[in-house]
Amino acid sequence: MKLKYVIVVACCMWALTGHADEGMWMLGNLNKQTRKTMKEMGLQLSPNKLYSSKKASLKDAIVSFGGFCSGVVVSEDGLVFTNHHCGFSCIQQHSSVGHDYLRDGFFARTYEDELPNPELYVRFLLRTENVTKRVLSAVKPLMSEAQRISAIDSVMLVIGGEVSHKDSTLTGVVDPYYAGNEFWLSVYRDFNDVRLVFAPPASIGKFGWDTDNWVWPRHTGDFCVFRIYADRNNRPANYSPDNIPYHPKYVAPITLNGYKEGSFCLTLGYPGSTERYLSSFGIKEMLYNTNQARIDVRSIKQAIWKRGMNRSDSIRIKYASKYDESSNYWKNSIGMNESVRKLHVLEKKVKMEDDIRQWIRQTPSEREKLLHLFTDLELNYEKRSAPNRAQAYFIESFLSAPELMQLALKILNFDFDGERETVTANLKAIVEQYANLDLNIDKDVFTAMLKEYRAKVDTTYLPAFYHTIDQKYKGNERAFVDTLYARSELTTPRGLKRFLEKDSTYHLYDDPAISVGIDLVTKLYDINMQMQVTSSNIEQDERLLNAAIRRMYASRSFYPDANSTMRLSFGSIAGYTPSDGVKYNYYTTTEGILEKAKVHLSDKDFSVQPEILSLLSSGNFGKYADEKGQMKVCFISNNDITGGNSGSAMFNKKGELLGLAFDGNWEAMSSDLLYEPKLQRCVGVDIRYILFIIQKYGKADRLIKELKISASK
Repeated sequence: MKLKYVIVVACCMWALTGHADEGMWMLGNLNKQTRKTMKEMGLQLSPNKLYSSKKASLKDAIVSFGGFCSGVVVSEDGLVFTNHHCGFSCIQQHSSVGHDYLRDGFFARTYEDELPNPELYVRFLLRTENVTKRVLSAVKPLMSEAQRISAIDSVMLVIGGEVSHKDSTLTGVVDPYYAGNEFWLSVYRDFNDVRLVFAPPASIGKFGWDTDNWVWPRHTGDFCVFRIYADRNNRPANYSPDNIPYHPKYVAPITLNGYKEGSFCLTLGYPGSTERYLSSFGIKEMLYNTNQARIDVRSIKQAIWKRGMNRSDSIRIKYASKYDESSNYWKNSIGMNESVRKLHVLEKKVKMEDDIRQWIRQTPSEREKLLHLFTDLELNYEKRSAPNRAQAYFIESFLSAPELMQLALKILNFDFDGERETVTANLKAIVEQYANLDLNIDKDVFTAMLKEYRAKVDTTYLPAFYHTIDQKYKGNERAFVDTLYARSELTTPRGLKRFLEKDSTYHLYDDPAISVGIDLVTKLYDINMQMQVTSSNIEQDERLLNAAIRRMYASRSFYPDANSTMRLSFGSIAGYTPSDGVKYNYYTTTEGILEKAKVHLSDKDFSVQPEILSLLSSGNFGKYADEKGQMKVCFISNNDITGGNSGSAMFNKKGELLGLAFDGNWEAMSSDLLYEPKLQRCVGVDIRYILFIIQKYGKADRLIKELKISASK
């Protein structure tokens, strides 16, 4: 091998597997090098204190919160800290104009006042197990990729089902890792009675709103508090007034000692998804199709929602959670596309792929199998480009925007033969969606979506009802929408009620909303079928690429992409320099809240109640102040995180809680694709600020007494 090529490979290895603070590591599969690195960086906990399937360990204090966020158990009576934005929909559901918990916050003075959330659950990880050999034993040499996927899915379901069969309180889930080259079983225990205990006002929990989202410096008190309930035997149970607070295996201790720049930081949570091993062709598709569709469509939808929310408190409450959920990844997509260009992520990926190509050509065993790998990837991504773009705009425009269509499709596909509890829960969810629907706003959204979709895709991807719009309504989308909403029985729960009661005068399939829904399903099926072969080829080749990378650098340790399973990341508290002449500190204080509230006096994103401003201005922070007497609000570390990590516990070297992760930073929004060590930061809310707000603003001393707080300062 030529010296030049050795140097290239060495550089590529560094770029792919990187740095001590890079990686979302599986707790049950920590290699020696990772354990050694953590210890060298300052971690004082042994590996079995982090993860054990037999004894209580730090992982037993971590929960998957609703399947979309993370949380940490902080008391012997089942208190869970998570982010305000993670609990936002629950807070919204309990709010009304008369009890505006979004605006004013909420605190349950007694156990009886704690508010149930029937659709919410928390999930504890008990153990993990490598089941790769068993899963792949179902794969035969001559199988197509579709047959391979079907065989693997069947075995995964069987393995997961065996867990519940042995113990009905457990859930077994088998997930693919490394693009489907490995498979691991995770065994969980779910608790379905989770109640809201404390939420700060949105002026604290959402301070800065869209303006500051994904941006540092940050001053957001992004936290709220829930409690897990169980039956009298401490076992999972559905909501009942007879349930009692759950007593966990492990409670996360809390420290008031804070941190300094360079302090060790450990994060535990459930990151959603990353694409660190994705090919450059896949990245292009993500940027120009998925992300761009999200940016274009949600910009229009959210502007309509926002106008309505600004006009009325009742609409603001109805749409607050929907807007929050939509805008979060709308801005994420904007930042990712911008960051990919600015940081030359695609160019770096292409350079890595050039090196892998050269390795394949120079390695006979690889050349025989993978000579055309990159050519095939490029060809198949190109073949599915147009339908993939149409699919991206279709999903954003019709399946995620007009709620009448969402409701029509839910009713059309409703499974009445499922388990009774599931059927009841799904019906409640539909009724809840109706309760938070404003028809005038929804008509505005649907009209705008019809125009936007037509403008962004080829005419071959238009659903059949566009012909009706053009012929019957002379291309007037608003006239079509007005007629649709006027004639459909599904604009209110009345149509659902008539259908459920089998009203002989109402035929579901004659409802115009259902007819439009069927047109949507038909067209989406057609789009998906156009991509079926190419998508199968792409999935196979991305898997082969992932495996090739790991073979090429066989001596290196690789973490798998995030996939909503529990992961550990570690790093240091650290500021950063985003651009020439600009240096950001590693923490913010309440002074920043007061400054932003003053500078943005007329901006609702930074509006804060006078009593909160007075409390923060007093400087009376007591034991929650730092060594300078200041109140730290947020801090940053170079821990590796992504969506789903929201609410993740951030621990110090002793395993004591420092705060809750809740965001990333704007300059490194491409981090799901490529880790940027100099720029990437995890934003957390300081535990001392959380406790200060709970005790001094919320007067919730009963909660403070439950916590295991370190006495030393």
